[in-house]
Amino acid sequence: MSTEIKLPEGAPEEVVTHAFVRDVDLTAFGGAGKMALITLDNGHDHNRPNTFGPASLISLKDAIADAISRSPEAIAITGKPFIFAAGADLSALSFIQNRDQSLAIGKLGHDVFRMLDESSIPTFAFINGLALGGGLEVGLHCTYRTLASTAFTALPEVFLGLVPGWGGATILPKLIGPERAVQVIILNSLNNNTMMKAKDALKLGVVDAVFDPADFIERSIEFAVSILSGKSIIERKDYSNDPAWESALETGRNAALKKYGGAEIAAPMKALELIAAARGNTRSEGFDAEDQVLADLTMSDPLRASLYAFNLIQKKRKKVEGAPKPVMARKVSKVGVVGAGLMASQLALLLLRNLKCPIVMSDIDQARADKGVAWVHNELAKAVEKKRMSPESAARLAPLITGSADQNIFAGCDFVIEAIFEELALKQELFKKLEEIVSPECVLATNTSSLSVEKMSQGLKNPERVVGFHFFNPVAVMPLLEIARTSSTDDATTATAVAVGKELKKTMIICKDAPGFVVNRLLTRFMGEITDAVDEGTPPEIADSAMSSTGFPMSPFQLLDLVGPGVALHVSETLHENLGDRYRISPTMQAMVAQGVRNFYIKSEDGSISTNPAALALIPKGGSPSTAEQVRMRALTALAVEARMMLDEGVVATAAEIDLCMLMGAGWPMHLGGILPYLDREGISDSVCGSRFHPRGVASLP
Repeated sequence: MSTEIKLPEGAPEEVVTHAFVRDVDLTAFGGAGKMALITLDNGHDHNRPNTFGPASLISLKDAIADAISRSPEAIAITGKPFIFAAGADLSALSFIQNRDQSLAIGKLGHDVFRMLDESSIPTFAFINGLALGGGLEVGLHCTYRTLASTAFTALPEVFLGLVPGWGGATILPKLIGPERAVQVIILNSLNNNTMMKAKDALKLGVVDAVFDPADFIERSIEFAVSILSGKSIIERKDYSNDPAWESALETGRNAALKKYGGAEIAAPMKALELIAAARGNTRSEGFDAEDQVLADLTMSDPLRASLYAFNLIQKKRKKVEGAPKPVMARKVSKVGVVGAGLMASQLALLLLRNLKCPIVMSDIDQARADKGVAWVHNELAKAVEKKRMSPESAARLAPLITGSADQNIFAGCDFVIEAIFEELALKQELFKKLEEIVSPECVLATNTSSLSVEKMSQGLKNPERVVGFHFFNPVAVMPLLEIARTSSTDDATTATAVAVGKELKKTMIICKDAPGFVVNRLLTRFMGEITDAVDEGTPPEIADSAMSSTGFPMSPFQLLDLVGPGVALHVSETLHENLGDRYRISPTMQAMVAQGVRNFYIKSEDGSISTNPAALALIPKGGSPSTAEQVRMRALTALAVEARMMLDEGVVATAAEIDLCMLMGAGWPMHLGGILPYLDREGISDSVCGSRFHPRGVASLP
């Protein structure tokens, strides 16, 4: 077994997870003899999970050998408090330039883990906390598995552009069957990396028993004793001849195609191939196949792109670029929401659930205000019904939200956000009224998507406390929050906005107050090129499918249906007014809004999707059609031009922030690694802007 694997040059130094062995006297648990218990611990608190890099794997190898040499009745492996293992240490992968090196890391993991699988001594995984990827796979190599009731577990590799490469794709299908394996490996990953709760893992057969964390190790040892004594027997089913193999694989394939707009993305397709091969492969054959696939994926741009995107998201969740020191933030103990429509009500619910402080809503009459409050109460009741909130929590929160037609209810608020109709004069008038009610320190925030925050603050006594606070719909689901500073917004206001955003668990960027901020400016420019092509005579089906090969989950016109033609037209008109003729107003869009046509696509009773004849009838008969490739290039060229202008204007400080916004606010696919690395790889950045947005090797092979 190879033990010498040198990390690639420039890679961060591995934080080694050490494996320690101690003997446990089984007689104290009603058994006989001893158990060799291996504990994984990287020496950090629970904020730094155990991971497996080459040195960590070698430490585990030595520990397993030590455990075997003690001739125990059983061998068990567990983690440090709250954490079992979060899988492979991915920090060095983007630095690997040699396929053989990648292959060696894959083989090392297999060689170490299978020591547990192939031992003549019964092996147990006591999964006491989070177990992801290789963390779960080391458990799958054991004979039996227990799981803490509070723990989450998953095989998230496909989400990251990988496959379960240390046994997961080979062992799991035969352990729990093809349908469940596809659920865990493919469907959960594609569904925004859904993790299994303990009860789900038990129901699926991924683990054999679940115990509460308070006495988890003791109960797990008792479970092991009952297995060793024969009092408990875990039966394993042979799934080799299960008739569901083909249908399960087809389900996984269809889910992957749907997720990526019909494009065949390598990671899920390769994972499905490994699952299919597991039906007839020996474990050694399956492990060898995993090694080869993992090495191929590691040496590909999609993986480098996914890792760049994943690491960017993780980093920006923790640290907001350009944020003032947190100590400057003011305390927020009462929040006002102006408006009680759907968007405002969503904001009120989010603020209530996370800040757990009094929330006051207002609208033009009491009936509308009451309707907004009732909607929030109804959502709390739904959360209780779906067991996402305890009845006690809902009972505590419900009285905290009130509504009124009288804006004097905002007196005493520390933070007020408006979500009224998108008309500048209305918002200016509102802020002047609020200024007479709230204290000079109260933050006045606007959820505008495209209007000038600077103009909203003009004429106010305290313009420094006005800030853009732009959410994306649906508010509870979309993770991005754009915080827009005007030329007057002070650091205390910005720090308070960031502090509130953190309480709301949002990923934030701080941007300059500019038309459309980041996401809407880029999306509107992109969508404008698509609609322009249609207005010029390009068949809608050709224009709408022009970007399908990249793996977007939605086509441009599907996105238009989601946003709504009215909102899209309003944003494009605002940007046209502020940024000029490159933001053209589409006659088709104008006609759809004027005629009340709300959808480009319609769904039939049988679930099939077709183009709406009412929308087609409104498209002008242009005489300059384009090919799909011409539409794709004009759209990407426009994005490159606009992104370069935004950086030159200082809308955001870095290219990475634009990538983050498009990933988190526009659904830009993870496997593309962000909009700007994609434009770099396609050569569009150089040809259009004269230079790349990122250095070579960022989100791609060097």
